[in-house]
Amino acid sequence: MPSEKSLQKQPINLEELTELLRVEEMPIFSNTAQNIYVALDDKKKGALELGAVILQDPNLTAKLLRVSNTPYYNPSRQKINTVSRAIVILGMAVIRELTLACSFFESILSSTDKERANKEIAHAIHSAVQARELAIMMGDQSPEEVFIAALLHNIGHIAFWCSSNRRTLEFHRQITRSGLQGEAAEKQVLGFSLADLSKKLSKSWHLGGLIEEAINRPEASDTRIQTVCMGNRICDAIAAGWESKVMEDCLQKLQSLSGHAQEDIKTKLKASVGKAVDIARQFGAHDASLFINPDHKQSTADNQEDERPDKKQIQFQVLQDITSHISGTIDLNVLFEMVLEGIHRGVEMDRTLFMLMSPDKKALNEKIFLGFQKLDVEEKMRVYNNEMKPNLFFYVLAEQEGLWVKPKQHAALFSPQIDNHFGRHECFVFPIQVQQKPIGLIYCDRSIRNEALTLEDFSVAKHFVKQAEIGLTLYRMKNN
Repeated sequence: MPSEKSLQKQPINLEELTELLRVEEMPIFSNTAQNIYVALDDKKKGALELGAVILQDPNLTAKLLRVSNTPYYNPSRQKINTVSRAIVILGMAVIRELTLACSFFESILSSTDKERANKEIAHAIHSAVQARELAIMMGDQSPEEVFIAALLHNIGHIAFWCSSNRRTLEFHRQITRSGLQGEAAEKQVLGFSLADLSKKLSKSWHLGGLIEEAINRPEASDTRIQTVCMGNRICDAIAAGWESKVMEDCLQKLQSLSGHAQEDIKTKLKASVGKAVDIARQFGAHDASLFINPDHKQSTADNQEDERPDKKQIQFQVLQDITSHISGTIDLNVLFEMVLEGIHRGVEMDRTLFMLMSPDKKALNEKIFLGFQKLDVEEKMRVYNNEMKPNLFFYVLAEQEGLWVKPKQHAALFSPQIDNHFGRHECFVFPIQVQQKPIGLIYCDRSIRNEALTLEDFSVAKHFVKQAEIGLTLYRMKNN
């Protein structure tokens, strides 16, 4: 293991530090960020794909739903219990940015109390909230995009100071001991600035859009880029003091941008400080929130841990969302997303799949899936009814109540098609029927964790399937 002296002698270039932070320090954010943008960059993809990305990570799902229910994002206070409903109520654009923010915090927040790291996180959150409020004031069509762009504007600083790698920790010490401030200290110790690191990380994560534009062209005249960058400037002005020359200059710039009176702007800036503290705590950045406003009172709700609900609570909550959805205008895609989410989260399954029967009744085609790791995400799973003996899926279509499948007991049903697509695992398979005619099926298993299934699991999963069938029946009645 290298000594501190040998670490001091080891220089690091920009590419090396970028890769270290991307791969070793923030891999969760790397994967999620890329998956989110892949899901939305493709015009053929939408809510289904975005929901699937979110639901791969239970911690991310729980944090997203918690933040989605805050007055800041959900002023109408409509209760949101499922990712599917969150996308319907808040919209895909908001959920995309929220998911990116939640996965970002999932990557950087740790139990380690590092003052400089928390200061950087605090500055990022405060800048993002101020930029979002400014965007709303200016009538921006996508204030959430401004929020996330401002949040990640100094991503290099945050990733560097939140890193616990031995090499970066030594660089932290060298910068602190240098006696220099800001970019001068960074360049002396690292040979480059953390602003340069932000540019590299943004490109490496393929963040694109407003995020990358604001990082690469902070001096651009584009109004949205200026709005993002003003988040930082506002925070610096508040730190200098409400009556300072820095604040006076900042208010003049804001008046020029927005057309609002300086006193009105100042009132909004002060209100946004409290909002930033609340948002920081909702994201789990409790220590960082103290650096935004140490005097802000913390509510009892803020003191509660961000605990994931147990599966019975999830079951109840998802069923509430399904009941609410089928009581109004029914969207079949949303209905089946909710049903699959209920089974996947509420019964704690590793893989969950809804397949729809082809019009000629000769094939089952993948419609929605959660948890399946595919080499080619574009390739759809398809099971044909072209074998001498009925395979598992077409056998189950004739069953009324579904089947609790055990590989040894039902070995004859695992045809080559089933083996190739799903392997041989204990699973539940339920037919979806309308007027006693099968139209598709739902499959679920715990093939990753290899945990045993129970009779209670089977009953709960079956109950969710029945909700799908009730919703389908109501849909037909309302649309005939």
